[in-house]
Amino acid sequence: MARAASPAEPSVLRAEPVLRPSRLQTLKAFVVHQPLGAAGLVIFLLLVIAAVFAPVIATHDPIDNDVPNQFTAPNSTYYFGTDQLGRDLFSRIVYGARTSLYVGIFTVAFGTTIGAMLGIISAYYPRLDMLVQRLIDAMLAIPNLLLALAIISVLGPSLTNTIIAIGIGFIPSATRVLRSQAISIQQRPFIEAARSIGASDFRILVRHIAPNCFAPFIILASNGLAVAIIAEASLSFLGLGTPPPRPSWGAMLSGSVQNYITQAPWLAIFPGLAITIVALGFSLFGDALRDTLDPRLRGSR
Repeated sequence: MARAASPAEPSVLRAEPVLRPSRLQTLKAFVVHQPLGAAGLVIFLLLVIAAVFAPVIATHDPIDNDVPNQFTAPNSTYYFGTDQLGRDLFSRIVYGARTSLYVGIFTVAFGTTIGAMLGIISAYYPRLDMLVQRLIDAMLAIPNLLLALAIISVLGPSLTNTIIAIGIGFIPSATRVLRSQAISIQQRPFIEAARSIGASDFRILVRHIAPNCFAPFIILASNGLAVAIIAEASLSFLGLGTPPPRPSWGAMLSGSVQNYITQAPWLAIFPGLAITIVALGFSLFGDALRDTLDPRLRGSR
């Protein structure tokens, strides 16, 4: 006959441990569900590798002139051929990845961060919101490229000024998106609970609202990388971006397309492919990140 459990020996219900997927499993799920996004991530990683290990990957000095070998077609020595000054195009594209990655990251960090801060703060303070939104309306009335050209014309062409000029164009969209997200978060019960226990405005903004705006911030940043790289190439193409002799994909297209496209078509093909592939990769990765982080889209799959 089974012995009944005594009061000193109560039956305890043990909760099963919650098994969270490992990082490797999360990565595998991302690759399976978002193959195009995974391809974009690979392109991003390749760009980072090229930028970090450019001195190892490059086969020649990117700014060393070798006029006797100008307009050399692609071969085993010059993988992508040479330009009008005899410079190795492959090495210049590899070093140009540094410029594109540097401009992309710092432009997005500058413009998107300022826009996010303005959006979150203006959403929390209605009186300030009116002033900020009218300023954003004025900025949205000017095309981003035209605004960047005006800023560069005033500040002068340099890599830092290029980052500032392009980054300012990211502020309006980031402000609008993060403002909408912050307004939605403010209506949730935990914000009212924080106010009821006497939490300061700064604590509510930093500890409760800002972390819940992180997902749209990351999505904006990933999509902004492609826009920043194309914008830098456009400014360099016009002679107002990265100053020489620093390699820039847009600057490579400037001289080659205008003067040497029929004589040496590889001068336009390879920098153009680099810009296209990198911009496409960032766009694919940004779209996949949006689908993964947005709960509405995640639930629709």
